[in-house]
Amino acid sequence: MIRYDALDALPVRSALPALTDALDDRGTAVLVAPPGTGKTTLVPLALAGLLDEAAPARRVVVAEPRRIAARAAARRMAWLLGEKVGDSVGYTVRGERVVGRHARVEVVTTGVLLQRLQRDQELSGVDVVVLDEVHERHLDADTTAAFLWDVRQALRPELRLVAASATTDAEGWSRLLGDAPVVEAEGVSYPVETVWAPPARPVRPPHGMRVDPALLTHVASVVRRALAERTGDVLCFLPGVGEIARVAGQLGDLAGVEILQVHGRAPASVQDAVLSGGDRRRVVLATSVAESSLTVPGVRVVVDSGLAREPRVDHARGLSALTTVRASQAAGRQRAGRAGREAPGAVYRCWAEAEDVRLPRFPSPEIKVADLTAFALQAACWGDPSASGLALLDPPPAGAMAAARAVLSAIGAVDEEGRATDRGVRLAGLGLHPRLGRALLDTDGAGAEVVALLSEEAPRDYGDDLAAALRAARRGGDAYAGRWRSEVRRLRGTSEAVEADDALAGTVAALAFPERVGRVEGGSVLMASGTRAELREGSPLRGASWLAVAVADRPVGKGHARVQLAAVVDEETARTAAAPLCTEGEEVHWADGDVVARRVARLGAIELTVRPLRDPDPGLVRAALLEGLRQEGLGLLRWSPDAVVLRRRLAFLRLRLGDPWPDVSDDALHARVDEWLEPELSRARKRADLGRIDAGAGLGRLLPWASGEAARLDELAPERLTVPSGSRIRLDYSDPEQPVLAVKLQEMFGLHESPTVAGVPVLVHLLSPAGRPAAVTADLASFWKDGYKGVRAELRGRYPKHPWPEDPATAEPTRHTAARARRQEGDEGTRLRR
Repeated sequence: MIRYDALDALPVRSALPALTDALDDRGTAVLVAPPGTGKTTLVPLALAGLLDEAAPARRVVVAEPRRIAARAAARRMAWLLGEKVGDSVGYTVRGERVVGRHARVEVVTTGVLLQRLQRDQELSGVDVVVLDEVHERHLDADTTAAFLWDVRQALRPELRLVAASATTDAEGWSRLLGDAPVVEAEGVSYPVETVWAPPARPVRPPHGMRVDPALLTHVASVVRRALAERTGDVLCFLPGVGEIARVAGQLGDLAGVEILQVHGRAPASVQDAVLSGGDRRRVVLATSVAESSLTVPGVRVVVDSGLAREPRVDHARGLSALTTVRASQAAGRQRAGRAGREAPGAVYRCWAEAEDVRLPRFPSPEIKVADLTAFALQAACWGDPSASGLALLDPPPAGAMAAARAVLSAIGAVDEEGRATDRGVRLAGLGLHPRLGRALLDTDGAGAEVVALLSEEAPRDYGDDLAAALRAARRGGDAYAGRWRSEVRRLRGTSEAVEADDALAGTVAALAFPERVGRVEGGSVLMASGTRAELREGSPLRGASWLAVAVADRPVGKGHARVQLAAVVDEETARTAAAPLCTEGEEVHWADGDVVARRVARLGAIELTVRPLRDPDPGLVRAALLEGLRQEGLGLLRWSPDAVVLRRRLAFLRLRLGDPWPDVSDDALHARVDEWLEPELSRARKRADLGRIDAGAGLGRLLPWASGEAARLDELAPERLTVPSGSRIRLDYSDPEQPVLAVKLQEMFGLHESPTVAGVPVLVHLLSPAGRPAAVTADLASFWKDGYKGVRAELRGRYPKHPWPEDPATAEPTRHTAARARRQEGDEGTRLRR
């Protein structure tokens, strides 16, 4: 018997006429309905015609992002109809299908619907598809929406699509679905009081999978406070299973209170208990699975840790994992709304009010941050390898798609143009990540147990040894072991059961992650990808020679990754699984200050065998020498004093006059090495040979000989200047902005203007008779007029034998003392009289 009283109480009923009109008119609609309004349960029943005998009978598929939500929605709808699950309403999740012959509503996960679309693009027999909770932006959901839009456009324009969510980018989804009408349902929301409950002392921010234990202790204390201050059940949001277990342990002494743990791995019995209510007061510790789709009866209080888990991928290291992040403002609103579903409630937020405005507005779309290998394979099988033609709210990042295509190409899933091969189509149909699918196919199904273990994160207490974890799953009686056995049965299908041994565990891990096979060196493993991963203290894997690393992460701020799960392999298995990474060839490079020439057999970054190379390829040697010059600088060449001066003179002319004078900076000289270091460089074989190459002679080749300007080098940037005393003084071009002339003051007597070079006044360092700096000027006339008197007063008493005329501008320049100068003048007069 249909429970009309419960159906009539659902607020979304008022939006049904507008939704029906939108679908009749446009075939698409965006339904925005607050939590608890019945969008997940009432809407599919109404669209299927199950509530009105006069309504047309339709077959409706509802896509949910999670298995727990799919099961719960189907059970709720069956209860509203007064039926068993499987009669009019059924569900299908991976490894489980409860759908009767006459079912009109089927609730599936988005992953299941994606697989179904690949097998049957027309989605035969389906009249309406409802994509629920699209605001969560899961990759499967975005992909499914894009494929369904293609189906409507090309194959089945009569297929009706509804994108439904409590909080979403309604305008974006409307545009995506061909300007679909937006239908909003007003919910009966009870007021929810916000209580800010930050920790008394600062806690460390989350990084990787780690959450500060002090924060979890604080969350547990806030739960106790909420129980004391409020009535009703408490729903506490935490980022993951480990944090739920830790907080549950700290609340274990609560008398008369039932502690329930809800997450994707929770057994069905626990999920049923949470959704059906109970006699005792309850504390429900949940991950984000309880943010939407599920109504937990009896909840009046929400305690929000403010944390969530999102996927991240490190393409450079080939590592992908979940990471802990601050939950978005949208998620915070969703969580708080759970407290006001049935009556006024309260939300205790475990952070300061001032921090709230700094939180991200929405969660990161998975397509922007996750591993896209499975997505790229789905797109290739759909016929759009680049995904450029898919209707997506956010395009896939180019780098992530390139990394995904590289993986797919390596496992034979796509051809050179990126199109799906027959093997790729088969891999896409397995319901596994393509890496794990490759391992399953290449072991002819024998690796099903190991693949099942790797397809879902194993409990931490299973350890980091994959073979040992497999044995733990076989004997385990926990919920994880139950799901593992179910997945093994699904993967095996009708094939003969084979129990994987330790060697097969390593083979499967190596086939799935060939770039992560590695050699153990001390307490770490160097993987073929070049990434080094640390092994835990006391790990049994430390005694192995080779490992295949199945799961690893890289803690924030750490240079190396950390092994989470790996299996022992031998070198032969590693070579076979990672055959495309095996290379052998000549390696000539600059290392430890000289040219190193070797013949090396490699498995990616791992050196297998090394032999000296006695007659290396001259081109490789030349490249190594250039590498050395780049690393250690041009100082490896022989720079005579004249060569250094020449380079400085050329740098000055380049700065002041530009072309055709050459750029002699390090970068420019590296770029023109063929012009100035040949043929000497081609004859060099080692560091010592570089030290014999005359850099000055090389620079001479860069002078503008063709234009004739080279002949003006001494004119424009002379090496020496003749001063009034007759001395030829070397110019210092160390500063290319302005050459420096260091000369004794008496030698400049009689010179009215400062000398110039290429139009630039020389900076004159006037020296005392002892050669010490006395004054610096670029304007000699001004110095004689204003600065000389002070210098004369200071130095006259110190050097009385030297001339200190009152008017230096008219005095005779000299390199000698006053007496010697007079003798020279007398000798000159005598010579003239004679």
